[in-house]
Amino acid sequence: MSGTRVNSPDASIYDGKEGHDLEKAKNDRNDIDIYDPNRPRFNLSRRIVHFTWAWFTLSMSTGGLALLIYAQPHQFPGLRQIGFVVYIANILIFAGIVVAMTMRFVLHKGTFTSSITHSREAFFVPTIFLAIATIITGTQRYAISEGSTSTEFISALFWGYVAASLFVAIAQYSYVFKTHDLGLHTMMPTWILPIFPIMLSGTIASVIAETQPQMNAVPIIVVGLTCQGLGLFVAFMMYAHMVGRLMSRGMPNREHRAGLFMNVGPPAFTALAVIGMANSIPDNFDINKGMILDMTIIRPIAVVAAIFLWALSLWWLGIALVSVILSPPRYFHLNWWAMAFPNTGFILATISIGNELQHEVIRWLASGMSICLVLTYCFVLYSLVRAVIVQDIMYPGRDEDVLDGTDT
Repeated sequence: MSGTRVNSPDASIYDGKEGHDLEKAKNDRNDIDIYDPNRPRFNLSRRIVHFTWAWFTLSMSTGGLALLIYAQPHQFPGLRQIGFVVYIANILIFAGIVVAMTMRFVLHKGTFTSSITHSREAFFVPTIFLAIATIITGTQRYAISEGSTSTEFISALFWGYVAASLFVAIAQYSYVFKTHDLGLHTMMPTWILPIFPIMLSGTIASVIAETQPQMNAVPIIVVGLTCQGLGLFVAFMMYAHMVGRLMSRGMPNREHRAGLFMNVGPPAFTALAVIGMANSIPDNFDINKGMILDMTIIRPIAVVAAIFLWALSLWWLGIALVSVILSPPRYFHLNWWAMAFPNTGFILATISIGNELQHEVIRWLASGMSICLVLTYCFVLYSLVRAVIVQDIMYPGRDEDVLDGTDT
């Protein structure tokens, strides 16, 4: 399939500061304008080949919504039940996406290898692990109680997740470093995605450690903190490239601007994780034979660090929001889910900070932001369903599997 300018990194920086009107892009059949409303319609077997890894952004956003409902500071009767329904729905969505991806790889030989080595789609492979992370934390919140025998099962899931996500973080970046020649002017927030799953190990640890026995909780917290730090520092390195790209080339093409919300995630989820892990450390934890951690010091430090990180997330949220408002996308893309999942982490961090400070205004602010997030989720979900029906996605040249011309 030939590359299309609109979906390429080159397109994302072309006329970076002004003029984001899309040119007509052609797919592998040059007689078809893929942006023509009257273009030919294809059957499912033809379209399934364009069912990309980016679909897991739907699952991770749904799972994040379930967690946000559970964490609401102002509960009302039935809210947790609604959250449980969303949690179950996420499991079903995840299973459905796995089935569809399997169909793609079975019906169209060679697409698995091409998808995990593609210079654009491959960056979305880690989203399957982000979706799994929301399922693990959702299971802890909605299905596991303290003292339950299932805590061992959750602990095993955590260690398996850490091993798999660390492998992805090392293997995918190593492959990119070795095989791709990506100019910094093509930098997009998706470059952060391979490190995102290992970073969420800390978020998972902050959720599950509180119900684990001390002998299990302490290693989980230590490893969670280590993974969270790794993810955050790699994200900071990526931020340097992102800011340099924005300063030199301007905002991305309007079709890619929603992806800027991905930058909100790393500091937000780290703020959430730091507070959660600090609160999960046992009060009488003996770190080194007589040197007992003073929780009256550790927990306030965690809150201060969380506030610092929250401010960085707020800045990225403002940048992304302004860029989208100034030039909203014309066509639906799965990167619209970046307006949901990373912002979920931002709101959860806000709730945690409000709870630690016992500040009701912050809690109500978080509740208001939660309503906005729910509305955003519903809007993106509606847009996704519509795009599938009218064949704006899962169509040749319209998805993340478009060659971007940066492969060596």
